[in-house]
Amino acid sequence: MINYNASQPLLRWLLFLNAICLAVPSFAAGETATVQEILDGNQLYIDGHQARLKQAAQPPQVVSTGDSRGQLGFESGAVARINRQSLLKLGSSCFLLNKGQILVSGRQDGCTRSARMSVRGTNYLLQVDENGNADLAVLEGTVQVEATESKTAPVTVQAGQRLRLSPAGVVLGLVKLALGDYQSILDGPLFSGYSLPLPAYANLESYLRSNMPGLNLPITPSLPIPTTPSVPGLSLPRFF
Repeated sequence: MINYNASQPLLRWLLFLNAICLAVPSFAAGETATVQEILDGNQLYIDGHQARLKQAAQPPQVVSTGDSRGQLGFESGAVARINRQSLLKLGSSCFLLNKGQILVSGRQDGCTRSARMSVRGTNYLLQVDENGNADLAVLEGTVQVEATESKTAPVTVQAGQRLRLSPAGVVLGLVKLALGDYQSILDGPLFSGYSLPLPAYANLESYLRSNMPGLNLPITPSLPIPTTPSVPGLSLPRFF
């Protein structure tokens, strides 16, 4: 015969352990972001501390800028360029842009407080203002936007389109990028002044040459090509 009174302390202990397990959130391993460039001073920070070149930031650390700009490299090979006065938090599956502006080149998902941007290798520009309104410009490729706080259907933003979202993730507008919009972006702070290339710039350049004739493309940096050091010639004695 089972003694239920004797088993009650054990049952209460098991329920207590189960409650602890449910209360502790699980964290997936996230991607490391490494500082590749810092422009316009040294006001790029990781968790409020001044960052240095080649320093790595890991989830859930926060990367922010004052009057400086910077470039981060992700383990996936994607690159993110952060504009001035921006703040983003690294996550397990995407970065969270709380404010400011960021250019992403390559396969790297982004998030706002109310939406997730899923990419498959592309070039896109994401901006969040002080009120939480978001602006997504897909320069090349496609981005699927899914609201995280509502049950609205995902929206696929094609190359050459700009999507505006409310702080709650509601679509406010979807418009086409004009040639002047592209020119302003390419002449702006997320393309000018950098010495390292964007990994997916070749795809962007190909798209723009085909779809935006007359656009003045920036002179982009390229990876240095290793050269073979020259061997000095031997000086042979002259007999005549």
